[in-house]
Amino acid sequence: MTPLEQLPKIYLKPGELTINEHPAEVATVLGSCVAVTLYSPRHIVGAICHAMLPQGGKRGGFKYVDGALFHMLECFERLGISRDEIEAKLFGGSDMFPVLHPTKVNTVGRQNIAMAQQLLQEEGLVPRVADVGGRQGRKLIFYPHTGEVFLKRLKKTWRDG
Repeated sequence: MTPLEQLPKIYLKPGELTINEHPAEVATVLGSCVAVTLYSPRHIVGAICHAMLPQGGKRGGFKYVDGALFHMLECFERLGISRDEIEAKLFGGSDMFPVLHPTKVNTVGRQNIAMAQQLLQEEGLVPRVADVGGRQGRKLIFYPHTGEVFLKRLKKTWRDG
């Protein structure tokens, strides 16, 4: 196994995804965006997306939860990975900006979470881990060759002034 400091480093920007069959360290920072990770322990393949908006259709691109998730699942299918071999995890979807009537508004973060949960359920995937919502951003480090995700909640929020 490659020592952690020697792993290739990937910084995942909003609207991007990566699918890895080799060891790597993938970092990203989330606010209202969501990240979905998929991992196959049998095939040692991992994927992560950083989706900004809930819905754009299969051809909408990776900035949309649905487009990114469909693409990752299609790639897993092409690699011969069935749904029952996939471990899914879900992160992000914070309410990062002030809302006048929080109980009446479906914020972008909440919409992203709802879309990811709905699509995962439709695909027969139950997230093994979900750390979503709230008012703080998150920094993630994902290791696609192990499926491990390390999360750090960011202290500064828009309410901190």
